[in-house]
Amino acid sequence: MASYNQTATNISEFIVNGFSGLQDDQSQLILFVFFITIYIITLFGNFSILILIALDEALHTPMYLLISVLAFLDVCIPSVTVPKMLTNFIFNSKSIVFGACFTQTFFYLGIGSTESFILMVMAYDRYVAICNPLHYSTIMTNKHVIKLCIFCWIGGMMAPVVPLYAALKLPFCGPNVVLHCFCDYSAVVKLACADVTLNAVVSLTIAMSVLLIPLAFIVFSYIKIISSVLKVASTEGRKKAFSTCASHLFVIVIFYVVAVLVFISYRITGFSSDVRIMAAVLQNVLPPMVNPIIYCLKTKDIRKSFSKFLQRCKVAGHGLLN
Repeated sequence: MASYNQTATNISEFIVNGFSGLQDDQSQLILFVFFITIYIITLFGNFSILILIALDEALHTPMYLLISVLAFLDVCIPSVTVPKMLTNFIFNSKSIVFGACFTQTFFYLGIGSTESFILMVMAYDRYVAICNPLHYSTIMTNKHVIKLCIFCWIGGMMAPVVPLYAALKLPFCGPNVVLHCFCDYSAVVKLACADVTLNAVVSLTIAMSVLLIPLAFIVFSYIKIISSVLKVASTEGRKKAFSTCASHLFVIVIFYVVAVLVFISYRITGFSSDVRIMAAVLQNVLPPMVNPIIYCLKTKDIRKSFSKFLQRCKVAGHGLLN
């Protein structure tokens, strides 16, 4: 990536400053412990979901295939930024080379965009399951879901290409201190020695499209779902229908609420820079940590699979001891 900008920049690396008000050793250690704990919980929870779905043939269905893709994305998103953040906190190693910085930005934006599209496909899956139950097995096959996931990945990874290409054409002649915990697009572009108004407009337009178009489709899907469920005569039938959507709704709410709060924090005066940075970082790490907990608590089949897995481990353990 750096090759586009070699003639336009005198900067070979950026300094990722982190939290301006938390630069002392004690604060850095607290941040390290806080984020490594979240990261470990995130990896454990999402890998557990992936292993359970892989081992239990009863979960080899479109809905759980989508959940496994979401779990994989939730491993990737924090893995793009958190390891480098941790080295910054504990080793005070804040430099990152020019190309690596933009590469981090690309994967952070691309994987985040992919997750937004996957949540849209998950809403479509629930819509078909509840509004067209008789045709669900023919419409939502595993093969069809795999194709939809591939399109989500392609669309998501294409989303940041234009903004990043435009950013790489900018001259960077100093300063090189990124006022963030990772190579956030806006924080990096602000360092360019040129007018970045067009870059800001393009990036905001694409970001809003990636967030709002899937959200609009999700809202439409759930309006149709609620309308269909309310026509169900029995209370038990309504509860069963809503229970199949509960986990997905919780995941959607967390994903979009956190994203909206970050957006608001950047546009309301009075917030300190550290508060804005913390909001952006929590957007990166909070949903991936919480999602597997939601699916374990709200999805009966995953709880049953987890119980069977523990039982098999217990039996295997007794066999080894005997």
